[in-house]
Amino acid sequence: MATRKRTEKAAESDRAVSQEVLDPTPMREEERFDRALRPASLAEYVGQSAHVENLKIFVEAARRRGEPLDHVLLCGPPGLGKTTLAHILAKEMGTQLHATSGPAIEHKGALAAIVTKLDGNDILFIDEIHRLSAVVEENLYPAMEDFQIDVVTGEGAYASSITLPLRPFTVVGATTRTGLLTSPLLSRFGHVIRLDFYSEEELAAIVRRSAALLHIPVDVEGAAAIAARARGTPRIANRLLRNVRDFAEVVGRGVVDAKIAESTCERLGIDALGLDAMDRRLLRTIIEVYDGGPVGVEALAASLAEPRDTIEDVYEPFLLQRGLLSRTNRGRVAQRRAYEHLGIAPPRRPPGNGEQGTLPI
Repeated sequence: MATRKRTEKAAESDRAVSQEVLDPTPMREEERFDRALRPASLAEYVGQSAHVENLKIFVEAARRRGEPLDHVLLCGPPGLGKTTLAHILAKEMGTQLHATSGPAIEHKGALAAIVTKLDGNDILFIDEIHRLSAVVEENLYPAMEDFQIDVVTGEGAYASSITLPLRPFTVVGATTRTGLLTSPLLSRFGHVIRLDFYSEEELAAIVRRSAALLHIPVDVEGAAAIAARARGTPRIANRLLRNVRDFAEVVGRGVVDAKIAESTCERLGIDALGLDAMDRRLLRTIIEVYDGGPVGVEALAASLAEPRDTIEDVYEPFLLQRGLLSRTNRGRVAQRRAYEHLGIAPPRRPPGNGEQGTLPI
C-alpha cells in the first residue's frame, strides 16, 4: 500500500514537472534568461516573417516622418514573442518602452500618471490589455486618438476637469483573448498582428541561437528533437533546452544531441508531439467520458478540475493547431489523429446528427 502511494506521488510529481515545463506563460525565475535571449532587432527575430517584414516598413516610415508608430495590437497564445516584439519596436524607433498590464492600471488616475510621463514617440506596452476596466478603457481612447487626457481635480461641488495634452506616443497592446476586446478599443489600433505557432524549422533555429548565447553545445539533431516537442512556442523551446542541458551534463556527454533530448523529454512526460500528461488527459476525457464529444468547455473544465481560461488559453490552441481537437457549435470533438496518437480505436458513428459520422482525418 505504501509502495502504491509512493508510486502515485511520483506520477503526480512527474505530471507537475511536465506541465510546468510546457506552460507557455513566463515564470519569474526565467526573467534573466528571457532578457539574455531576447533578440535586439527585427533583423534578429526568427519566425513570423510576414509580420516582421511589414513592421520593418511601418517603423521605417514612422522614423522618416518623425512620428510615433501607429498603435499596434499583438494577439496570440502565450510564449510566441509579443513582449519581445514590443521591446524590439521601442529599440527600432529609438525610444523608451514603458511596460504595464491591464490589471495593474486600476483606475483612470493610474492611467493619467503613466501617460503624462511618456516622452515623444515612446511606446506604452500594455500586456493583457483585454483586462482593462471599462472606465480606464474609456479614458484611454482620447489618449490614443487625440493625445490628451481629462483629469478631475477637487471633490464634490468644487470638482473640475482639466484636459492635459500628451506627447505623441504608441500603444502596443498584447492579448491572448482577442474576442474579449471591445470593438471601440480594437478599432483604435492601426496594426493588428496575429502571431502564429512557429514551425519546427524556426524553433530549431531559435534553439541553436539560444544555445550559442548560453554556451550550450548542441548538434543539429538535438535542436530538431527539442523543436519537435516545443509545442510551436519559443519560450517552451528555450525552457526545454535548459532542462536538456542539465541531463546532458549529468547523465550524457555534455552535448545536447537527439538521444539525450528525447530521453529528457520522456523522463519529463513529454511525448513526441509535445503533449504532456494534462494534454493526454484532456483528450482521453473527451474520448472516454464523453464518447469523443461534442462536449462543452464548462463540462470539460469541471471534469478536469481546471479553470476554463486555462483550457482555452493554454491547452486548446496547440491541440487545435495539431489537428487533435476541433471546436464546433456544440462543443469540443476529439479528432481521428487524437485516437491514433493515444492508441485508441476511433469509432464509426451513425451519420445524420450534427458532427456525427466517421471521424474526420
